[in-house]
Amino acid sequence: MSDLLSYKGKRVAIVGCFSGMGEACARTLVALGAEVHGADIKPSPVSLASFTQVDLKDWESINRAVDSIGGEIDALFNCAGLPQTFPPADVLSVNFLGIRHWTEQWLPRLRRDGAIATISSLGGMGFLRRIPLLTSLIAISDKQAFLDWVASHPEEVQDGYALSKELVNAWTCLLAQELGGRGIRVNATMPSPTQTPMMAAFENVVSKAVLELFTIPSGRRATPTEQGNPLVFLNSNAASFISGVCLPVDGGFHGGVQLGAIDLQAALAEA
Repeated sequence: MSDLLSYKGKRVAIVGCFSGMGEACARTLVALGAEVHGADIKPSPVSLASFTQVDLKDWESINRAVDSIGGEIDALFNCAGLPQTFPPADVLSVNFLGIRHWTEQWLPRLRRDGAIATISSLGGMGFLRRIPLLTSLIAISDKQAFLDWVASHPEEVQDGYALSKELVNAWTCLLAQELGGRGIRVNATMPSPTQTPMMAAFENVVSKAVLELFTIPSGRRATPTEQGNPLVFLNSNAASFISGVCLPVDGGFHGGVQLGAIDLQAALAEA
């Protein structure tokens, strides 16, 4: 049974391994025997098989990074992202457009029965309510056309963060349908507030009272390792028939909202 979570003999790529959840994920993958090739805008402190600098806002940078790593992989881990302290166009450029382009460059190199896991957010958990909008945006393949839409729709975009994560969730579900015939699984996680370096940025724009709402019922923030491990599981042999899932990793918050045990709108209004 222990082999189900083993990555011995597996070659993987991970973007966003400088810090936080991605760093924790990369460390676990190395410990489980994977050959880990990392990419980020800043060097990773993890002992990787290779590290390549990449800027997810720049598609040419992405192309060069994938070519530099080269070869085939068994699994792809998408852990990079920007908080809403950055301009909305940058947030969407990294959190959705960049992640999508990075993934698309790896698809020809992803072995049959491979897997893709992407970090989304509880901020995108309402994506099913906006499927027509999200699918229409996902259908825009041209980067500039997408950013032109962003510039002309400030009300729909807001700070860009929730929309970027809703897009990741919808795209995950669609890509799972597209790649199922190749035996490739595609999943995402939706973390609750996690004590990473990025949390300071969230605290600058979101009140502590609002952030604490998302720690119900556990009463605490997650650790980076608690968010990295589910990604490792989803891309492992133990999850060989799990695909098209946006998995809440939140200590029970999402379930409470779904059942009505947590009245999110009322709690947000009070906070």
